[in-house]
Amino acid sequence: MTSSIPNQSKFSLTTPLYYANDLPHIGSAYPTIAADAIARFQRLRGKSVRFVTGTDEHGQKIERAAKSLGRTPQEHCDLVVPNFQRLWEQLNIRYDRFIRTTEPKHTAIVKEFFQRVWDQDDIYLSRQEGWYCVSCEEFKEERELLDGNRCPIHTNKEVEWRDEENYFFRLSKYQDKLEKLYAEKPDLIQPDIRRNEVLSFVSQGLRDFSISRINLDWGIPIPVDPNHTIYVWFDALLGYVTALLEDDDAPTLENATAKWYPFNVHIIGKDILRFHAVYWLAMLLSAGLPLPDRVFGHGFLIRDGVKMGKSSGNAIDPVRLIELYGADAVRYYFLKEIEFGRDGIFEEERFVNIVNADLANDLGNLLNRTSKMVHKYFGGVLPEGEIPEENVLRSRASGLCDRVTQAYDALAFNAACEEILTLVRMGNKYLDEQAPWSRYKKGETDAVGEILTAVLESVRIAAYLLSPIVPSVSSRIYQQLGFSVDFSDSSLIDVSITFPNHSTWGILRANHALPDPSPVFQKLELPSNDPST
Repeated sequence: MTSSIPNQSKFSLTTPLYYANDLPHIGSAYPTIAADAIARFQRLRGKSVRFVTGTDEHGQKIERAAKSLGRTPQEHCDLVVPNFQRLWEQLNIRYDRFIRTTEPKHTAIVKEFFQRVWDQDDIYLSRQEGWYCVSCEEFKEERELLDGNRCPIHTNKEVEWRDEENYFFRLSKYQDKLEKLYAEKPDLIQPDIRRNEVLSFVSQGLRDFSISRINLDWGIPIPVDPNHTIYVWFDALLGYVTALLEDDDAPTLENATAKWYPFNVHIIGKDILRFHAVYWLAMLLSAGLPLPDRVFGHGFLIRDGVKMGKSSGNAIDPVRLIELYGADAVRYYFLKEIEFGRDGIFEEERFVNIVNADLANDLGNLLNRTSKMVHKYFGGVLPEGEIPEENVLRSRASGLCDRVTQAYDALAFNAACEEILTLVRMGNKYLDEQAPWSRYKKGETDAVGEILTAVLESVRIAAYLLSPIVPSVSSRIYQQLGFSVDFSDSSLIDVSITFPNHSTWGILRANHALPDPSPVFQKLELPSNDPST
């Protein structure tokens, strides 16, 4: 099977596969929002995109969670997984594939991959003893542990001592190959802070790691020894590959890797960096499969001084945020206010203030008051006249597309937003300084037409370039400008609002009619703590 799409016209990416032991929280939503923005931007550019997300459903953590609730592991997963799918829908996530590691086709892929690695003599039977974190599904080095034998990631969880027979992957065999790879491909692990963490870990010497568990039923049996179950991480990472199968494909590695593989980028949390940037790459080398272009490790969301999460008791319910403030507000804040790759702090009051300032005041109000003046002075139709190149807004818009594209490509969403918002803020300043309401009274109708058209064109460009982050707001702005556009409809984007045209100046022209103005973003309000309200 071969692809008919040229490589330069394709883009594939993944989120982590989220562990289905409990309901999703904001830490799951955050990288998914980021991945969706990447996917949307690539589609906006006219590329064919395969955006993969899904759930990791095997392992001891799920087995124990299910047992505590009186369920079988499969029953538990079947109840939990739809919550992820509903949340992605509420966040306006447009993924292409949702993979569950309990799907039969995944089992077939894992077994074939295991056999490839086995045939390389990279798997052997030995004993493993050490401290094990069930929440991480990982053995921990003693030097990593906190006081009281607590996990450094799940700080309120004690690790368990394990002494058992396992199958091992010869990770140590790939020490030199990985170090050479990191040197030859400096952009493989991003950002630099994550790359440095990987280099430091590898430089200490790689140890073989166990890829099976004994006395565990919930998982895929080892093909050469059914008494052992494949380690959840060796299993789950293959989910990315399984997800690339077309619906009518036989579940083979050849079919799965024929069209969309390798991935352009894996979006993962820094707590699972080691699995993706070391173990996964070594496994791919062993199996003779190409490596991804980029593994990007984002930071933690911090609340009350510690990582936000269920185990810490400080998790934020993303459904509540969406219900209170809307999906676009949530998407915007987390991508604009937190540098992707660094830890970020969430404070609800700051969230409300930032979103109101940027989307309601700077962007939404600018569009609304300018559109009202077009209706008042010109009957809702843009007047004759060209915007000169030296116009301050047109001049600022020149090169904006290139700068924003560079930011999106670097996954610097905050930088992309700042570039776009700079144009919007200049539009507000320009409108106030030019005072078209005063100039109209003086009979300077040509100048007024130029001012209003220039402002609206800058708003249009801003909305277009912001659409991967706030697709609903951008769609409403475009509709207020007289275009029948839904930025979540990729087929429409491909046909009617192509990137080369709409990312640059010159779409709004004379005689273009505007609909009656209406707000595109309602101001947010913090919920009252008064029990009487």
